[in-house]
Amino acid sequence: MEQQMELLKEQLKEQEKLASLGMLSAGIAHEIQNPLNFVINFSKMSEKLLKDLTKIVEDNKLKFSDDDRSEVEDIIADLQENMGKIAEHGERTISIIQGILLISRGQDDVFIPSDIRKIVKEYVRLSYHAMRAKDKGFNVSIHEQYQDNMPMVKVIPQDLSRAVLNVMNNACYTIWKKAQTAGGGYKPEISVSVGLKDNFVNITIADNGEGMNDEVKQRLFENFFTTKPIGQGTGLGMTITKDIIENKHGGEVTFDSKEGEGTTFIFTIPVRK
Repeated sequence: MEQQMELLKEQLKEQEKLASLGMLSAGIAHEIQNPLNFVINFSKMSEKLLKDLTKIVEDNKLKFSDDDRSEVEDIIADLQENMGKIAEHGERTISIIQGILLISRGQDDVFIPSDIRKIVKEYVRLSYHAMRAKDKGFNVSIHEQYQDNMPMVKVIPQDLSRAVLNVMNNACYTIWKKAQTAGGGYKPEISVSVGLKDNFVNITIADNGEGMNDEVKQRLFENFFTTKPIGQGTGLGMTITKDIIENKHGGEVTFDSKEGEGTTFIFTIPVRK
């Protein structure tokens, strides 16, 4: 009983830290979004100016030597590619910030037409980079497969992203842990797929980490159950994930795991009209 009380205290401390972190994240997100909007707007303006410059060069190409014309065209091509990258990554950052703000504002149970592929892709990356921040030596081959031409689907985006992040974090952790003892022949891998079938969205996240024994399988969705050391896990991640997918979205969480070989999680979410 005393050990359970101590564990509960640790969980509550973690929750307090997360609440404070949420407020801090909201403030940071607001501060970042303003200058980022300027970056994106100026990149679009520069892209228009670059098109004007390209037209001027094209109209006066006979005035350039062959070498000068070729060099100018190469420079313009490089600038166009750079501007495209600035716009792409700027928009990606904006989408991340909007997700942070949705979570921090606590806008629960609001279904919004969303690009499921984009949500999954973003939070797979965030999980990977978070693990890299903890351990610079961490690495994994991530195989992604996203169905083409998927329609927008009504989900609670901040909740779905949290569910993806929870499972992805666990996948990263288990392959990291296995890598500590598996030797040089072990190649950490995570496979992620998103598809639409029979009016259901299927999200699959599979790893070749340590897998689960029978006890862990049975207790996986219990409140405060964790296999991680104290301070590294709250024991609430999978409980929250199950609640998000099954209670909030009316879907199902299934998994298959073999001890020593790895684990596969599947989210099956009905498409809301």
